[in-house]
Amino acid sequence: MADIRFDGKVAIVTGAGGGLGRQHALELARRGAKVVVNDLGGSMDGSGGGSDAANKVVEEIKALGGEAIANGSSVTDDAGVARMVKDAMDAWGRIDILIANAGILRDKSFAKMEIADFQVVLDVHLMGTVKPAKAVWEIMRAQNYGRIVVTTSSSGLYGNFGQSNYGAAKMGVIGFMNTLKLEGQKNNIHVNAISPVAGTRMTEGLMPPEVLAALAPEYVTPAVMFLCSEEAPTGVTMTAGGGAFAVSRIVETEGAFLGQKATVEAVRDAWAKISDAEGQKAYFAGGEQGQKFFRKMQGG
Repeated sequence: MADIRFDGKVAIVTGAGGGLGRQHALELARRGAKVVVNDLGGSMDGSGGGSDAANKVVEEIKALGGEAIANGSSVTDDAGVARMVKDAMDAWGRIDILIANAGILRDKSFAKMEIADFQVVLDVHLMGTVKPAKAVWEIMRAQNYGRIVVTTSSSGLYGNFGQSNYGAAKMGVIGFMNTLKLEGQKNNIHVNAISPVAGTRMTEGLMPPEVLAALAPEYVTPAVMFLCSEEAPTGVTMTAGGGAFAVSRIVETEGAFLGQKATVEAVRDAWAKISDAEGQKAYFAGGEQGQKFFRKMQGG
């Protein structure tokens, strides 16, 4: 089969000054895309800022013979996001791909976490995905083409001690994706999520050096390239790390119909059947599981 290429395509990658975002930006450029390299240049907790990181990646892309421009806007700043999109449109006249990768950490147990630490992580990860997506949405609709990849995490999908803020934000982007996949279908806009396991500055203090080496960011990038390609599915959460790739799904059990007058005791007594994993299926609105739900409501 032919190689996946992005010739003629324009991509925005947020948080692309290092780690995963840098690898995504470089690979897009290697495969022919023109790239907006966005990075605020702040520390891991989101403080500070500067354009050095983004400029360095742009120079790397140019050294490969590619085209790229740097942007130092915060993904939480409305004016900055608008400027990022304007930069792309002024330079190349279209935007085909958005990879929302920017992120920060403010890890603490929930008992010790300040609301401000919760809010800022939600702002960067969730609203910092929503705002760029909103800014490119009408452009993609007018083109009848778009690919958006949001970045989730096992902390959101499955939970992780000390990351209630991060987990809430990362599960939030899945809910966001699940609606955009429906609203974007008629205009050929595909929206997917990547759940990476990678050795970056966010994880370097959590893993020994040999594990970090085995989980290099570039081992995640092939999944992201597929999810933003013309051949991409839509509404998929792909996990990737260390050369392993899988799909994570929300499933629903067969359950039990107890009737509209069911009591709490009836729920308790039927719990084994309600929670039985045998026969469970991936749920999607309007699909077989959705129809089954309504049949249950009707007693069928």
